[in-house]
Amino acid sequence: MITFEDIKKNEEIKTYIKKADESLVSLGYTEHSFAHVVKVATDSGKILETLGYDPHTVDLAKIAGYMHDIGNLVNREDHSQSGAIMAFRILDNLGMPAEDTATVVTAIGNHDEGTGVAVNAVAAALILADKTDVRRSRVRNTDKSSFDIHDRVNYSVEEGKTEIDTENKTITLSLKIDTTVGSVMNYFEIFLGRMIMCRNAAEKLGLTFSLTINGQKVL
Repeated sequence: MITFEDIKKNEEIKTYIKKADESLVSLGYTEHSFAHVVKVATDSGKILETLGYDPHTVDLAKIAGYMHDIGNLVNREDHSQSGAIMAFRILDNLGMPAEDTATVVTAIGNHDEGTGVAVNAVAAALILADKTDVRRSRVRNTDKSSFDIHDRVNYSVEEGKTEIDTENKTITLSLKIDTTVGSVMNYFEIFLGRMIMCRNAAEKLGLTFSLTINGQKVL
């Protein structure tokens, strides 16, 4: 049985994550390195655990979350599909059972907006964890005067948390935004597609997705 702890210790996978992020650094993207993938892995597992999924499925969600961005090593374009192919090779070579490999590969291949669909619970959890990781520390540009809209939106987020209410069957992303840096409209300009994807992913898990910004429900 290949576990999340095995995947985290794998030096080959660590190298791919590091090199993929280096490519994104040169392209001017926000942080997609270990801080991001570990958070996505943790949150993916936490979502399914909170909803009562079995420990093995929770572990598969963590694996998918940790490996979901390795396709950026190939190219940012279609990185979810590239990453899925890479993950298949890695996990197959490690001896992961075909059913588990299929679950992880499917989730990775469906995590990006435009082509991704929450086809199963692991994919849904990965989408929610990935698309709600908006935070100031992801901005690498230290020159505020040259911020683009992605820098402004991420930097404007002072606090962010995702909470599941199992009784009311809701999952809520709550953000505290410094509107002098980035406006609520800026947020929707670049993240509307992601929020729609989160809504659909939440529905796959039997939940309703909502977004709260500065204490006001906006979605």
